[in-house]
Amino acid sequence: MKDNKKSTELCPCESGNPFKSCCQPYVEQTREAATAEALMRSRYTAFVLLNEDYLRHSWHPDNCPKTIHLNKNTKWLGLKIKNTEAGNADDKTGKVEFIARNKINGKASRLHEISRFTRFENRWVYVDGNG
Repeated sequence: MKDNKKSTELCPCESGNPFKSCCQPYVEQTREAATAEALMRSRYTAFVLLNEDYLRHSWHPDNCPKTIHLNKNTKWLGLKIKNTEAGNADDKTGKVEFIARNKINGKASRLHEISRFTRFENRWVYVDGNG
């Protein structure tokens, strides 16, 4: 019997859920994230997968940079959600504090940010963050 690893592979966002039922529908843009935290997790996953199209889709158009620098030499090591403020299905804005760990050319680094999210055209989008 052939092992179907793809269907049981855990999501890079470290939710503990399979990728297929976690961030994959968002990253493939077949479904919109219901909360700001779900969007944050899917954006992290998009960085892991080097998916610039989804990053642009999930970024508020007023704040999306012309160039998104995705480094194929970056190895993403993990995401930890520290805190959320609002950002639920019925909210208009939300904040997510997180720590994302990575290595670039063997050098460890971490990004600690409080990201702001808002509703745009009935979907959650990333506005900006401070770290």
